[in-house]
Amino acid sequence: MTIADSVFPMDNGESCLPLPPEEENRIVSDLIKESELNLKEGNLYYVVSNRWFSKWQMYVGPCVGMLSTDMPSSDGQHANTVHSQIADRPGPIDNSDIISNGDNCDDNNVDIHRMLEEGTDYVLVPQKVWERLLEWYKGGPAIPRKLISQGNGQKQYGVEVYPLSLKVTDGRDNSETIVKLSKKATISELYELVCKIKGVEQNKACIWDYFNLKRDSLLVASDKTLEEENLMMDQNILLEASLDRDRSSHSGMDSMGNVLALVPLEPPRSSVSIAGGPTMSNGYSAGSSFTSYQGSSVSSSLTNMDDKYDVYRGERGGLAGLQNLGNTCFMNSAIQCLVHTPPLVEYFLQDYTEEINMDNPLGLRGELALAFGDLLRKLWSSGRTAIAPRTFKGKLGRFAPQFSGYNQHDSQELLAFLLDGLHEDLNRVKQKPYIEMKDSDGRPDEEVAYECWKNHMARNDSLIVDVCQGQYKSTLVCPVCGKISITFDPFMYLSLPLPSTVTRTMTVTVFYCDGTGLPMPYTVTVLKHGCCRDLCQTLGTACCLKSDEMLLLAEVYDHKIYRYLENPLESLTSIKDDEHIVAYRLKSGARKTKLEIMHRFMDNMKGGDRKLFGTPLVTYLVEDPQYGANIETCVHKMLAPLRRAYSSTKSHDGKENGFISADSDEQSNICNTHSEPRSLTMGSREQDEGTSCGESSFQLVLTNESCLSCEPIEKDSFIKPSQLIRVFLDWTDKEYELYDASYLRDLPEVHKTGFTVKKTRQEAISLFSCLEAFLTEEPLGPDDMWYCPRCKEHRQATKKLDLWKLPDILVFHLKRFSYSRYQKNKLDTFVNFPIHDLDLTKYVKSKDGESYVYDLYAISNHYGGLGGGHYTAYAKLIDDNKWYHFDDSHVSPVTEAEIKSSAAYVLFYQRVRSKSQKEGELSQVHTGSYRQ
Repeated sequence: MTIADSVFPMDNGESCLPLPPEEENRIVSDLIKESELNLKEGNLYYVVSNRWFSKWQMYVGPCVGMLSTDMPSSDGQHANTVHSQIADRPGPIDNSDIISNGDNCDDNNVDIHRMLEEGTDYVLVPQKVWERLLEWYKGGPAIPRKLISQGNGQKQYGVEVYPLSLKVTDGRDNSETIVKLSKKATISELYELVCKIKGVEQNKACIWDYFNLKRDSLLVASDKTLEEENLMMDQNILLEASLDRDRSSHSGMDSMGNVLALVPLEPPRSSVSIAGGPTMSNGYSAGSSFTSYQGSSVSSSLTNMDDKYDVYRGERGGLAGLQNLGNTCFMNSAIQCLVHTPPLVEYFLQDYTEEINMDNPLGLRGELALAFGDLLRKLWSSGRTAIAPRTFKGKLGRFAPQFSGYNQHDSQELLAFLLDGLHEDLNRVKQKPYIEMKDSDGRPDEEVAYECWKNHMARNDSLIVDVCQGQYKSTLVCPVCGKISITFDPFMYLSLPLPSTVTRTMTVTVFYCDGTGLPMPYTVTVLKHGCCRDLCQTLGTACCLKSDEMLLLAEVYDHKIYRYLENPLESLTSIKDDEHIVAYRLKSGARKTKLEIMHRFMDNMKGGDRKLFGTPLVTYLVEDPQYGANIETCVHKMLAPLRRAYSSTKSHDGKENGFISADSDEQSNICNTHSEPRSLTMGSREQDEGTSCGESSFQLVLTNESCLSCEPIEKDSFIKPSQLIRVFLDWTDKEYELYDASYLRDLPEVHKTGFTVKKTRQEAISLFSCLEAFLTEEPLGPDDMWYCPRCKEHRQATKKLDLWKLPDILVFHLKRFSYSRYQKNKLDTFVNFPIHDLDLTKYVKSKDGESYVYDLYAISNHYGGLGGGHYTAYAKLIDDNKWYHFDDSHVSPVTEAEIKSSAAYVLFYQRVRSKSQKEGELSQVHTGSYRQ
């Protein structure tokens, strides 16, 4: 049966009875898989409100590849209970919460609110899925969007949720009209659409790039895309209608459509081409322009570079701001830090055309480097007129498509991609050789480090490598066989965890299974990315664990044991802050039969049903045929600390002593969901230590997960040994009188978010403490396992990083943001960082005898929270002892005391060296030799 055959036939345009939820799920899942196998540019996807879609998923269950964030995670701990709780069929599709009431919308181009987030506000479904949902539920409106390819080289596909919106200014009456079309649309298609809307013949129309209401350039009808012409969201374009028969007379075009000379009504904003620097007011040029740049060649060079230092001696350069093109403050912040990096300024103000790598498939054929160089030259020209980085943003979006839109991003992530893109565009290596890496095999560190750097330079040799890349030593140790692997890897920046992100505080309740103490919660501090073994060791120290004892960790949910944390290498990241973790203090040694004791009481408010309460008790049973007395003894022993002081004087109620066990054939299925529960009762008897527990008349019930009822069974039944025995302990008013059950209730969470100290100005955390946390040994996460060459298996090894050699430009990224499937968080911790004389010599393990002292010259700041934050930059001008604040277009002076704040996010340092050291190292760099 095909997918189409499974849909009920239609009658007079009306659908028949609804399909079963599981059938809808199957059809949609199959259609999603089919669409994933046929990805191609132009495929239609539809935007659907996540509010409606999550209700539909709750009705049918999660579909493959279409998990809504309002839907509990399929790998979450309680996701399997959701579908049974909500089974109502949703009403018609309702997209009203995501659409905006624009005046320029039609049925095929519905506007949706700006800044919506996929998976939170909306989901994208393939066309065939939308058609099925519309057939089953009706509603709408339909919001179709096209799949487009993005990036350079290997194509990446993405749905263009927000088409390019352009404001058309009609030069005849200055009226404005909004047009929307894909950024992949051609200029010819733009002409066709605008002329149709404005009623102008195409051969009598000229459309200008009218950015900031100034003629920037004439848009010539061609196959070039709007993206390639660097048209931005919400920017203006100017329509000029000519009375001439031929547009060539107006635009200076020949009969073949080539532009001969443009005669605009007013001059464009800049007469400088893509790579040429603007003319300084002091008469010097920051570099002549490229005469052409077409595809595979750069056919000119930059001249007059002998006068590059006049940029510093003339009118003050480097004080121009960057216009915000729409949530681009993150980009502006990173760019200002880079364009105030001395080696980059010196390099891009020279003729660097010979170093552009046109053949590197990992780069952008030099376009990104040219756009960055052009932007840097404009920013270093005299004057403070803000620059619009449109061309640069367009090139960056082609190299890293995730930055092509107008959403807010992370300045450090952009910095990483930008440095990598500049490196690939300027890579002096034209053909990268294949190099097989060798293991250290006990060789001296100096030999292995030299070999690794030499291999790296054989494939990567650029300005970025020269000044921004260092090398660290990475040591991995297999926890099973002890195999040690040492590698020396390059780095471009150091991501330092803040101490509060290195450790976490966990509260765990410890139960004494031998009856010697009351349950006690302990709050301990452990490594955030540590493992259960670390938690057990820290807890053991806190609760004075004896040498012959061990701790068994477990998660309690809904008054039952949800899971045991018995793998000592399981990451602590698997334990969420709102979970309830307990530790059972047991005798160490060989594993025995595990006994789980859960507590029940009779809920008279609900017809006398049995209801679970409290925390289960867990212990080990000795494998002995006489299980009856053993289970009874264990229960009384574990409950002994809870006994009220006055209860021992009361007489027992005369219940029969003894203990009834289940049939041996039945007990083998205790953990099987199809097995029947068996009841166990115990009455008064003298216990081991002479304590009378006869007052209690607990009823014990052998159970499984699917049945909570109990029926008494015959005496003399036998329980066969097994890995796990679960029993219910039924409490009555008598037991509540004898025992204090409050110790079994109110289990604390691992971390109580509500119990926090009111935020005050925090004690400063040193940058050195962040660096030391980065260099601390820690186990790899379960998703980052290391393949041990000796074990021939993936192992959760421990990893230790050490700094081997440091670059001239050292970038520190403070990890203020943490992201997970369950939460996002930002830390506003104040980090005290040196501005002058940051001495890292003692952290460098190469022992080359050199000093590594650095001065701060730039900071990328982030203010606010995760959703509505803002980026700015502080930068120190070259050869100037003054700091400036760059806030998009606005630039203002600041004092050195003002640049330290809790907003500091990325720190830029330059190494302080003597002139002779600098010349010697640069000589080694350009000859490709290894720098010690």
